Amino acid sequence: MSPAVAFAQASEKTAAPHALQTEFERFITKFRAALKANDSAAVAGMTRLPFMEDTTYSDAAKFRAKAYPEFFTKKNRACIRREKAVYDRDEENNDNYHISCYENIFTFTRRPAGFLFTDVSVND
Repeated sequence: MSPAVAFAQASEKTAAPHALQTEFERFITKFRAALKANDSAAVAGMTRLPFMEDTTYSDAAKFRAKAYPEFFTKKNRACIRREKAVYDRDEENNDNYHISCYENIFTFTRRPAGFLFTDVSVND
């Protein structure tokens, strides 16, 4: 099943617990502020590195130089700031929020230390 189909099905079935929703709202408010300021360093600081377990994006400097300009275009930054995040829990029992923007789905995952930006997948 494609990530977009799974995302749509999950969003119809699940709701985040209130405390988790509150924690995510605090995180996404900071993330959106960083995007509004076009602050790649702040976004890198809220990203799980190596990003998507890819050595191309192994540290903050590489993320800022390669991933940030690729995924956080002006159009995508504006979209992430306005679109509603949808909650789901994946098969590994991780709490995730997804924001769908054009051809991309941006994923934010709850880790022991809090939420992090963890993935971009194709919205097909």
